[in-house]
Amino acid sequence: MKMFKTKFLPTLALALGVSITSCSSDDEFERLDDDNPTPTPEGTVLNGSVEEDRTLDGSETYNLTGVYSVEPGVTLTIPAGTEIIADTDEDATGVYIVVQKGGMIDIQGTSSAPVIMRSSNSQRGSWGGLVIAGDAETTAGVDATAEVGGIIYGGSNPEDNSGSIEYLVLSDAGAQINSESQYNGLSLYAVGSETTIENIAILNGSDDGVEFFGGSVSATNLYLENNEDDAVDWTEGWNGTVTNTYVLHSIENFSTAIEADGVDGNPTIENFTAVSSTGGVALQFKAQSGATINGLSLSGYDTALDIAEESRTDLSGIQLNGATAELDMDYSEAQTVDPSMFDWVDNRGNVSVLPGTIDTDLALDANSEYIINGVVSVEEGATLTIPAGTKITARSDNNTEGTSIYIVVQKGAMINVEGTEDNPVVMSSTSGVAGSWGGLVIAGNAETTAGIDATAEVGGIIYGGDNPEDNSGSIEYLILSDAGAQINSESQYNGLSLYAVGSETNIQNIAILNGSDDGVEFFGGSVSATNLYLENNEDDAVDWTEGWNGSVTNTYVYHTIPNFSTAIEADGVNGNPTVENFTAVSETGGIALQFKAQSGATITGLSLSGYDTAIDIAEEGRTDLSGIQIEGEDASLEVAYETEATVDAEMFSWVQ
Repeated sequence: MKMFKTKFLPTLALALGVSITSCSSDDEFERLDDDNPTPTPEGTVLNGSVEEDRTLDGSETYNLTGVYSVEPGVTLTIPAGTEIIADTDEDATGVYIVVQKGGMIDIQGTSSAPVIMRSSNSQRGSWGGLVIAGDAETTAGVDATAEVGGIIYGGSNPEDNSGSIEYLVLSDAGAQINSESQYNGLSLYAVGSETTIENIAILNGSDDGVEFFGGSVSATNLYLENNEDDAVDWTEGWNGTVTNTYVLHSIENFSTAIEADGVDGNPTIENFTAVSSTGGVALQFKAQSGATINGLSLSGYDTALDIAEESRTDLSGIQLNGATAELDMDYSEAQTVDPSMFDWVDNRGNVSVLPGTIDTDLALDANSEYIINGVVSVEEGATLTIPAGTKITARSDNNTEGTSIYIVVQKGAMINVEGTEDNPVVMSSTSGVAGSWGGLVIAGNAETTAGIDATAEVGGIIYGGDNPEDNSGSIEYLILSDAGAQINSESQYNGLSLYAVGSETNIQNIAILNGSDDGVEFFGGSVSATNLYLENNEDDAVDWTEGWNGSVTNTYVYHTIPNFSTAIEADGVNGNPTVENFTAVSETGGIALQFKAQSGATITGLSLSGYDTAIDIAEEGRTDLSGIQIEGEDASLEVAYETEATVDAEMFSWVQ
């Protein structure tokens, strides 16, 4: 929570059992008047003071219409399955639940029936969330006044017990008090260690997910998604523990996954995984605050660790993964918390980061969106399975090198892309810019003129062997966009790069779009591909070299941008590959087919439309068209090959 000094005063009036809040003209607020409390309605409207123990009905839905205050000596019990909806017709800053110092709350959710607290309009910042005040120690002192609601908190009992919270989903909190101040989802003021907090999800908040103001309470199994300030925040010397936390940021302009401020209580963080698809800062430490953090895994952030320069200049007191923290470390370790442990949260976002190394079989979840922010390498002996409908997005922006973001299937590994016509697999980038990532690279054990165990021009990948029937898996119904990252002035990635891939590998129904280099390139091997759609790849749509001898069947190439290279570029030793039913259409002229060195092909069903030049030969490498057969005859520079289309673009209507 952002620091502020205003207090909140609900001005109460009784009307039909519902209290109405208003703000004084000078924005100064006081707490509920203990001498004249608003009685608690026994119906489904929650508002006012709870002055005797109350148990809600788990089969009911309750409407929170103002401040609902659990007074000292009183326990509010909320059974599994209860839903509490904050009324957004009221002033959002006057709609929240508070457990006063000496009061208790018992939330009895289960994994199959969690307790739900949300707003009626599902808009972040539309209510004030849950506030608990305890009697534990805080650097703010004994009987301090909270920055929200004038609530009194703090004492001398570190083992103070404010109750139990289990399986709670809390959404849409973070009401704006003023330009500097907002509520959090869950605010814990000097809450003691005997309080139980387990299995909490805080979503869609406009300020912090959970903030600890001193105290010694610990929390286990936290899921924090798209809270616009800090996911976890602490200050005032909090010294508890947070265990098993998963943070997801998929929105712009959030603050941090952790913000730590104030005197150092040296809290412990065990197993903390934070994922961002939009960059940002992961951890920020202010003043003297520190922590001992083990099992830290950060993915997708522009900055892993930041210190507020105005309040501190070093990293003393901060231990990360067993060593003193370092500003130049990225802490991109394997995920230490599996988001599937929060499958009980129905409305959570399903975004995960693919691990950098896949060394055992891994099947992705079609209901999840996956982010890659580095090299994802499927190692020898492992298989990556990608089911129909899966989306994989390369996080690319001005701060990220596209050349370091790609998926590679190493020699001896396999990939199974199981898309369907109705549910293709989609691989693209966050920026949508051509060349913003490196695409999909597959290395096989088939033959190549580069030899056995050759080194690829990208990533130092090893490829090539003596098995023309090598099998690297299967790819069906894949849409791959925005690849072709620039390595140097001479080299770029392609959309799909096939290094010595063998004939037992299955490649069918592939669309490669908006690439800054080739759509698909074959570096030797004997793999074949069927049903290819290649649109606006800025170099060659189909490229081969190193003696590739497979076949391409049913290909549609479409060029609507200027300055592309060719529909086909062939180079190197002639493996005499076969091209059947190849239709290429250009709206901007250009060259259709280019042959270099000794490379040739047998092409049938060729249809070219809109190109300035049908066939070109690179003069430095060759002077004739030997080895090039088109429609059963030797190729001719004098023929335009402008025949009726042999491939109907409608067969690729599944490409959206």
